Order: sequence, then structure tokens, then C-alpha cells
Amino acid sequence: MRSAILKKPGCIEVCGVERPFPGEGELLVKVKTALTCGTDLKAYLRGHPLIPMPGPFGHEYSGIVAERGKGVKRFRIGDPVMGVHSAPCLTCEFCRRKLYHLCEDIMATKVLGAFAEYILIPRRIVEQNIFTKPDNISFDEAAFLEPLACVVHGMEPLGITGRDTVLIIGSGPIGLLHLLLARSRGARVLMTGLEEKRLRTAKALGAAAVFHPSKTAGAVSAATDGMGVDYVFECTGQADVWESAVDHVRRGGTVVLFGGCRKGATVTYDAGRLHYDEITLKGTFHFTPRDVRAAYLLLKNGTIRVKRLISGRCGLDGIQDVFIRLSCGEGIKYAVRP
Repeated sequence: MRSAILKKPGCIEVCGVERPFPGEGELLVKVKTALTCGTDLKAYLRGHPLIPMPGPFGHEYSGIVAERGKGVKRFRIGDPVMGVHSAPCLTCEFCRRKLYHLCEDIMATKVLGAFAEYILIPRRIVEQNIFTKPDNISFDEAAFLEPLACVVHGMEPLGITGRDTVLIIGSGPIGLLHLLLARSRGARVLMTGLEEKRLRTAKALGAAAVFHPSKTAGAVSAATDGMGVDYVFECTGQADVWESAVDHVRRGGTVVLFGGCRKGATVTYDAGRLHYDEITLKGTFHFTPRDVRAAYLLLKNGTIRVKRLISGRCGLDGIQDVFIRLSCGEGIKYAVRP
């Protein structure tokens, strides 16, 4: 089969590799759509500790069951499916505490290689985090399951309602998914970002106001009568933005730190501001099986509509060009159809 291999930063080659065979409890899925994401772009630009090079990459996928291993009963050959790239072990200490997203083995057994004709889905994922694709959504839309599950994990526990005003910092695909989820809960959403085209998309998707980062303080003050927003979602992964995010939240508000900074990065906050204004700083990472199911239902029921986040489509031979475009800030997400 053909697979896109990330050889080194800036270099992707489509190679012939051996087609995997599903073992007990496993599925072999013929990939219909694999989406690009921010993690893939980071790996392409500078490498990533969780994406070995040279090696296959891509982890947002949907497809059709091509083969099934012994013991698989929930799925049949030919079934359209949508899934994520990991699942908890259910036996480690964190899993026993129901902190499934912090499972000690969650990243060690992740699946990479969605930018290929076929992808092998391990038993753990088959049993917990893969679903039959409903007829009312496309394979492109179904492939949003993984990033949407990550957004659900950070936002859903907060109980956001129509009374809340939310600031989203970063207008990339994750920021736009935050926008869609917050709007589905009725919140008024402000968004800041560097790319004008993405801000126009945000406005079309329901943002009450969009603006350049240099105008954030004034825009937030004007929108909230000087109080500050109820929630800030940081979606850039820049340490200086982590620090400044607290400047825009009201007393008693919450800042959700979604964007991952470089390893070893440090940030500094005004202790008095955090203490006397009771600001909550909340880190968020990955997802649980419950989050994946919630994301599945949001897509299935049409609560979250993601079509406008797809900037273009290509086959495997066009993948290098797609990442060149993304590295220049062109587009949001691309659907690769092997």
C-alpha cells in the first residue's frame, strides 16, 4: 500500500509499505479521509517528540472496514467508520481513578499513519473509541472526531451557557472548533487571530466580534463594559499568550490553556491577580472515551457543522503541497483522500 512518510522536517515522501494485517480484536480500515492538524504541521516544520521521523503520520481519519481480526463483532467488512488514534488501558492507576486522558500508556500506543491507503486500528481503540459513521455526515466531516473530542474535553465540564461571554485566542482549526462548540451552547464569542481569512470564517460561523491580537484589550473591554470575559480559551501554544490571557478574564473567571507550549517553556503570573480575583487556570490535554462519544453525537446530530473548516482536498501525491500551504498560513484544514 502507499503511505506518506515524514522523512524529516519539511520533507514528505509517498512510499510503498507493507499492508498490515489485523490481529485479534483489530480492524484494518481503508482510509477515505485523513485531515491535517496543528500537530502534523508542527512535526512537518520542526519535528515533534510524539511523531518519530522518519515514519508515518496523520491521526484524524475516517474510512471503511477492509478486514477485521478474530473476535471483532461490532463491525463488519464494508462498514463506514470514524475513530480516534488512542484509547486508555483501563488498568493503570490513573485509569482506576477515571482520569482516562492521563492514562500512563495513552501516548505509547497511539496510532499514526492516517495519511495512507490503510490504517490498522488496535483492539483497545476498536473496543472504546471507534464508531459507525452515520449516513448524514460525509467522511470528511467524520474525520473531525478526534480534534472535536479534544475541544469537548476542555469545554464541556465548564457548563457554558447563553449568559457567558467567551474569548478565543487563536483562529486556527482548534480555535474555530472552540467557537462552534461555544456557540452551540449559546455563548457570545469574541475571537482574536492573525489571519484575516480565518477571522472572516469565524465571523461567518457566529463570532460576535473578531479582531487582531493588538486590539484585544480594547475589544474585550468594549464588549463587556470593562468587566472582562467569563472564559478565555488559549489556542496558540505561545508562552507569552498564556501569560497575557489572564488580562482579559473577569474576576472569578476561568482561563483554559489548550495550546501546548514547547517543552521546557515557563510562564509567570501576577500572584495577587490569581489569588484576590480568584482566577482559575485550567490546563487541558487529550480526551476520554466519554469525550469521544460526546463529539460523535455532536457530529451525528448536526449540532456542530464543520464543513466550512475544510479548505481543500487532495490525494496522497498532493500532501507535500498541502503542508507547504499550511506553513504559509494558507487554509484551515485539508482533507487528504488516499
